[in-house]
Amino acid sequence: MPATRPGRIALGSALVIGGALGFLPVVGFWMLPLGLLVLAQDVPRIRRWRRNLVVRWERTRRKGR
Repeated sequence: MPATRPGRIALGSALVIGGALGFLPVVGFWMLPLGLLVLAQDVPRIRRWRRNLVVRWERTRRKGR
């Protein structure tokens, strides 16, 4: 993971774009969530989305026990 903010944003954006082209043989759909996780380091809107997802996931896990 790049130490600089522009590097992380560039890497995350490239992964998201590559994930959107997941139907191609070299890239895959696995790149999309990875790119969003990288972007969540620096983009507040994506960070909130990821945090809400984690909270809902934990509530669902606890409810199932």
